[in-house]
Amino acid sequence: MKLAIVTDIHHGRPHHTKRGDTAMDQMARFAQAMRQAAPDLVLDLGDRITDENAKKDSALMSEVADAFSSIDVPVHHVCGNHDLCHLTAEENAALMGQSMASEVIDAGAWNILLWRADAKITWSDDQRGFNVPEADYLWLVHHLTAADKPTLVVSHVPVSGHGQAGNYYFEANPDLSTYPQTPRLRAALNQAKAPVIWLAGHVHWNSVTQLDGIFHLTQQSLTESFTTGGAPAGAWGSLTLDHEVAWRVHGLDPFACVLPVRTASWVPPLAPFAGRPRS
Repeated sequence: MKLAIVTDIHHGRPHHTKRGDTAMDQMARFAQAMRQAAPDLVLDLGDRITDENAKKDSALMSEVADAFSSIDVPVHHVCGNHDLCHLTAEENAALMGQSMASEVIDAGAWNILLWRADAKITWSDDQRGFNVPEADYLWLVHHLTAADKPTLVVSHVPVSGHGQAGNYYFEANPDLSTYPQTPRLRAALNQAKAPVIWLAGHVHWNSVTQLDGIFHLTQQSLTESFTTGGAPAGAWGSLTLDHEVAWRVHGLDPFACVLPVRTASWVPPLAPFAGRPRS
């Protein structure tokens, strides 16, 4: 199974280092690349727009939907925090022409879990950041424990909680780079009977993190520029799911790796050494 991935398109006004003013040109290039690459399906990991207000966001989202319409293989979308700032998941679904509920894709020797968990950021006095609704958590646990073949989990927000040192957006805001329920989600992943790989966007850089024998990938934004000297990265990924996983990110911020499909579980980490008697 050969997948193509695009994330964090951020169509709209330029904002910080996001070159949203180039998004439609970059999407045209992506569509052309899809005609040449001929993947089995395309995954959009969310943040299709840079939000402004409900009316403007709806218009921007419609333009992104039109850009995807020129791609002649199935495209599956998840919502990002910018998509949900002024628009509901149901409004995103209507604009993009598909459900925004979590679903399972049978990809032959693999399962793909589109985990469309709530990705809205709360900015209240008593809470800042993301939150995983219980229903989203239970959906994930059910499908991870039921899976009988290798599984790719896809989301907007990563759940690795990996370090953000050097990240333009998240070095000083690591709490906004993941869910506060990351330890609970990590425990849920450890219940999986089959091998798991996790793919996400949101953090605007290419990374691979290994936790408990599970590889967590994050892909660069289509229009980000903080790693590319002010030019939009034009990043899109190709991911092959087989007896191993080959991932390559194209554009001005390239990245490539080949990952094994791990079947053995790791031994749980030791408790803190503090207070232990010397031996």
